[in-house]
Amino acid sequence: MAAADVQTPPTEPAPALPDYLTDPDAVLKDSHVKWRYGRAPDYSKTRKWFGETKRMSHEANSLPQLVENLVKNWEVEASFKPSLEDWRTVDAPNYSFAVNGSAPQTADHMLQQGTYNAIIAPNEYYSPEYSDFASSHKTFKRMMPTFAWEVLEVYSGPPTVSFRWRHWGQMKNDYVGFNNKGEKVTAPAHQGPIDIQGVTVATVNDKVQLQAVRTWFDPLDMFRQIAPNGVVKKEAVDKSLSPGEAIDSDKKVEIDQTPKPIDVDDIEKHLAEMGIDKGELVGGVSCPFAGMKSEDAKGVFVKPPGEGSHL
Repeated sequence: MAAADVQTPPTEPAPALPDYLTDPDAVLKDSHVKWRYGRAPDYSKTRKWFGETKRMSHEANSLPQLVENLVKNWEVEASFKPSLEDWRTVDAPNYSFAVNGSAPQTADHMLQQGTYNAIIAPNEYYSPEYSDFASSHKTFKRMMPTFAWEVLEVYSGPPTVSFRWRHWGQMKNDYVGFNNKGEKVTAPAHQGPIDIQGVTVATVNDKVQLQAVRTWFDPLDMFRQIAPNGVVKKEAVDKSLSPGEAIDSDKKVEIDQTPKPIDVDDIEKHLAEMGIDKGELVGGVSCPFAGMKSEDAKGVFVKPPGEGSHL
């Protein structure tokens, strides 16, 4: 066969990348969707802060930049699109999210609880158990009006994408939240940085939509930076108010710090449940100084000549 007769098959054009991979603000331009507060949120201040304080400058359309854009668009949708049908960044039927090895949660769970409540475990500064979607956003968005996010390193590409990230802002206003005892906790603004880092491993489908997202980070790291000296104010909460209302309320409720009396009957009941007779318990306790005169007891601690100190 002559060389001139060989036909070269036509080259298929490379498929265009989804806009949520090439543009960090792609989903903010979605006009025919339901937004949580009636319109798309304004991320201009956060994007400005990102540009001024980021550590990395990824090449256009490089894997780190594509991953960074995907996660930024996902965060917008998870926070501000109340209908899962409007999320373009996830493979909804196969999507789940888990933090630090916890049980995976669905997108519906995050929609109900809020992005902060879905990733923060109860602690002495904050607890999802005593917060709702509205109060959680008031707690963190007021404290840090801008909270930027960037990819530091990408370790593997699709379909399993693993990467290290950084989330940072400035503590411009007081921190006000509810802790694991249901108390209202306030930490004064120090105007300094809040900077946390973590690692995420995510699987994606052929449209580069998120499926199983698994994240690891130290959830207390942020709170250690919020209150570096551990100095916070704690107040009891008016239970008649919703968490969102209680955040804004100036009503003072005193915390009852009076020691509760010991209920002897309860103690005896618990001992009985464990099969322990209180007479045997008391009889089994002996004091090494019982029956000693004061001068005899003192002799126990007198060190013999030539021996070292007992303390």
